[in-house]
Amino acid sequence: MPLHPIDAPILAERQIIGLPAMRVSAGFPSPAGDDLEDEIDPIAWVVRHPASTFWWRVEGDCLWDVGIRDGDIIAVDRAGKRRLGRAVLAVVEGAVTAKILRKRDGRFYLAPANSREQFPDIELTEDSEIWGVIAGVVRRYDLA
Repeated sequence: MPLHPIDAPILAERQIIGLPAMRVSAGFPSPAGDDLEDEIDPIAWVVRHPASTFWWRVEGDCLWDVGIRDGDIIAVDRAGKRRLGRAVLAVVEGAVTAKILRKRDGRFYLAPANSREQFPDIELTEDSEIWGVIAGVVRRYDLA
């Protein structure tokens, strides 16, 4: 899964929007509420540590099962806790990749999350670096 850094930083004027008190149903329809619960800045909601968050564009579908798709933009937080089971961005043999951090038989490795395709696990070596933790994903849909 090649990743590409976003050369120009994603800058957005603070766009605070009203957040409805009712949640939207992704199953059976429910009556909509007009009450506003709170306000939210969508970028600030994803970015917890602005000074250590960087944006990357994803190429490939090895993280399909965790909701990260080809073309998505991911926020990678270098200050995030590197824990087993988390989606991380890593540098392995000079290549940047995003996978799930796992441990097996006392060894750390990066695993894909795509049950539809076969992607290999990548064993981490002492030269590998877990660059950061994926803090969020931004996806834009075609409206045409």
